[in-house]
Amino acid sequence: MIALGSDHGGYELKQEIKKYLDETGIQYKDFGCNSTESCDYPEYAKAVAQSVSKGECEKGILICGTGIGISMAANKVKGIRAAVCTDCFMAEATRLHNDANILALGGRVVGAGLAIKITDTFLNTEFSGDERHKRRISQIESV
Repeated sequence: MIALGSDHGGYELKQEIKKYLDETGIQYKDFGCNSTESCDYPEYAKAVAQSVSKGECEKGILICGTGIGISMAANKVKGIRAAVCTDCFMAEATRLHNDANILALGGRVVGAGLAIKITDTFLNTEFSGDERHKRRISQIESV
């Protein structure tokens, strides 16, 4: 199960991501927001991040205008490694090397077509499991 969340700046792109998930048969839970009306992204970042941290959802996708603010808020939750990705290489690398568990996207940065490709890459790339990457993740978690 994938946890989804956005603020008003990411709402429209979130709707496109939901279509992709529906088409590919990937289950998700939408934590909001539910319109383009102005709202505060930390609320949705926290809900998604806590769901992933507790193991209720395997991974998360968060979307705000840039992806930056919502990822910063999500990374405050213990055990979360949220990464802003603007291309498929970043999505692949953050899964392979960082075992990122939340993808952050900018609704005003990437278009729907690219966002779907980034999402697909993120969801279908496994963590490499290399010892050097495990060591570095352990160091991140102890900061």
